[in-house]
Amino acid sequence: MLHHVQVSCPTGGEPAVRRFYAGLLGLAEVEKPPELAKRGGVWFRGEGYELHIGVEAPFAPAAKAHPAFLVDDVDDLAARLTEAGCAVTWDSNFPGYRRFHTRDPHGNRVELLGAAGD
Repeated sequence: MLHHVQVSCPTGGEPAVRRFYAGLLGLAEVEKPPELAKRGGVWFRGEGYELHIGVEAPFAPAAKAHPAFLVDDVDDLAARLTEAGCAVTWDSNFPGYRRFHTRDPHGNRVELLGAAGD
């Protein structure tokens, strides 16, 4: 069973990831344990998983590796992200799913999937 996936952000990048992952994707922020909170970063929780954003210096965005989120309404989410200024690139190469890729505010690749037929 998967517990969490971690991606990185640059020092001071937490406000931008909060706006993206909580504000746009709807993930709930969870409190980090005190000892880990000293390192910076932010944690989010979805249905049955967590996404941890760690501070990394020097920072380089993940160009290929990425979290993939299964969402209820992939078209609505694509529209919200586009409206917020995020580039959305649709990809039809994953049978059984409608999916697109975008980038978080720091350039990390993010995949969003909806069941085909939704």
